[in-house]
Amino acid sequence: MKISKPSLSFWQIFNMNVGFLGIQYSFGLQQTAINPIFLYLGASEDMLPILNIAGPVTGLLVQPIIGAMSDKTWSLKWGRRKPYFLIGALLGSICLFAFPHSPVLWFAVGLLWILDVGNNVAMEPYRAFVGDKLPEKQLSLGYQMQSLFCGLGTLLATGSILLFQYLFGEEADVAGTIPQWIYYSFYIGAILSLTTILWSVFKTAEIPPSDEELKEINKIKQLSLLNKMAKPFVEIREALKEMPKFMWKIGAVYLFQWYALFVYWQFSTPLFMKTMGYSISEAGSQSAAMSLTYNTTTTVSYTHLTLPTNREV
Repeated sequence: MKISKPSLSFWQIFNMNVGFLGIQYSFGLQQTAINPIFLYLGASEDMLPILNIAGPVTGLLVQPIIGAMSDKTWSLKWGRRKPYFLIGALLGSICLFAFPHSPVLWFAVGLLWILDVGNNVAMEPYRAFVGDKLPEKQLSLGYQMQSLFCGLGTLLATGSILLFQYLFGEEADVAGTIPQWIYYSFYIGAILSLTTILWSVFKTAEIPPSDEELKEINKIKQLSLLNKMAKPFVEIREALKEMPKFMWKIGAVYLFQWYALFVYWQFSTPLFMKTMGYSISEAGSQSAAMSLTYNTTTTVSYTHLTLPTNREV
């Protein structure tokens, strides 16, 4: 039986999407500030791709697995999706606070793996959370609001790097040391990662599963531990088999798009160091300025293009 979902007001949809700001701020720091930190700690430019492998690997594995697990989760006290993005936000917040204090390169790389796991644990159930709550006629607005907060989070992250380096980045770079000015962006990220998720959690109630869904959830609870662990992988395999052809075509487009983006994120800072003679701090700030420019352009363009679809709330 299909669950009847009441229409939500603009501010209810706004509140349920606030958490994306914190999650995407964290992703924005990964795109702009992580590679300069690796360089501060002694990494060479040719090491950056392997040091950044945490992002693609965790995104590929964690998001679909956690998404499938959250589909089959329900707790009267904690809900369905909320436990996952609360745990993910807490992990992310701890890692962001600790990141600028990394004493050596391997410590920073390890934190990146944990940070990426936390962000992906939070992201996939949170996306589904929006779809769970909204009736079909409001899905477009819900996902557009989601994208708007994602864009805003990235803008704030890149803007903070640019601002704090301008205000406090006068001292020369010291080999093996992360400069003080970069700490502030990570502290803001640690606060936003947790507080924005908590805002959405306390402002938005989850819809209980239908009788059919609850029956399926209870059936899974009766499985052995090994079968419970295997269940998400089975569901992912079935989903891949049933995926429409146009989704495979979109996937091919994204393959090349993300290839280009990762090349840009990893090598824009070394590019300015090599071609302009900048220090790591100066190059990182210039890279943040470029990211701020293109993210502002895409956010404004996206908002303008999607406004005609928001005729009804």
